[in-house]
Amino acid sequence: MREFTGIDIAKEKFDIGWLRDVATGKKKTKVFKNTPAGRQQAADWLLKNLKVPAEDIVITLEPTGVYHEALMYFLHDCGFQILLVNPGQARKYAESLGQVHKTDKLDSITLAGYGHAQQHQLTPWQPEPPQLRELKVMLRRLDALEKDLQREHNRQEAARVSLPSERVAQSLEDMIATLKAEIQRLQQDIDDHIDRFPELKRNRELLQSIKGIGSVMSRELVYLFASKRFQSARQAAAYLGLIPKLRESGTLKGRTTLSKVGSARLRAKLYMAAVSASTHNPDIKAQKARLLKAGKTKMQALGAAMRKLIQICFGVITHQSEYQPQLA
Repeated sequence: MREFTGIDIAKEKFDIGWLRDVATGKKKTKVFKNTPAGRQQAADWLLKNLKVPAEDIVITLEPTGVYHEALMYFLHDCGFQILLVNPGQARKYAESLGQVHKTDKLDSITLAGYGHAQQHQLTPWQPEPPQLRELKVMLRRLDALEKDLQREHNRQEAARVSLPSERVAQSLEDMIATLKAEIQRLQQDIDDHIDRFPELKRNRELLQSIKGIGSVMSRELVYLFASKRFQSARQAAAYLGLIPKLRESGTLKGRTTLSKVGSARLRAKLYMAAVSASTHNPDIKAQKARLLKAGKTKMQALGAAMRKLIQICFGVITHQSEYQPQLA
């Protein structure tokens, strides 16, 4: 018999909720520190109280920045079944129950209930291979450095129009040079890492065969398609928030916007790729012209270009063949 639990995670601590009896709603909760010792205490508590093997304990949790990762890997290594769920879907489940109050303890019980209700539709989470975990953390670091560089450029621009200071100007120049050098080194390390693994290297080559996908976007998409294993192009587009969403209100009729769920950072990079593809990729260029002629706005045409670009990327990865324009 399987037992269902949920975990609500924060930076300093996490709450475990155990659904002791689904029919009667009996439950039990416990709080642990989000530290190595706290994770071990949580595993011991689960085994002691639930009195079933680890593989019969289902733990449902939702991603919380990076704070869930160490706990998730630890519990998986202990043999527990992990369900990593979409926060939006879990929230809708809570709303369907008429849940008004929101506390960490209540959220943990709600996640346990959601895991029980969706147990046959959800696939147990499996850890990424070491090479993908390493690629992920390097991409995160690269993104952080790029943001730091942009901030320094902004400060440099502000310094030029405020009170002049040679010392401040030199400090900014030195920091910008340091950041640029480290970004370049990290980009090379990421490229070398991808090249060491044949599947990742081949997928990157396929992605770069697409007009509009360059070195920046291909690094991100190599990781995305290796880690998510999408079943369809639409699923990939939905994950990135590129599915059209209809909005009607009062006199506003039939307006569509992107759903914009998922990673805003990836969408921003994909936006720039779509701008390039709208000029250089024959299929996307033709689609843009067709949409503009049909009365769509430039932003709607760009949203469609982003979606089309991801669909093409999914196609070359799935079929393991270089991009061939569809236009005769």
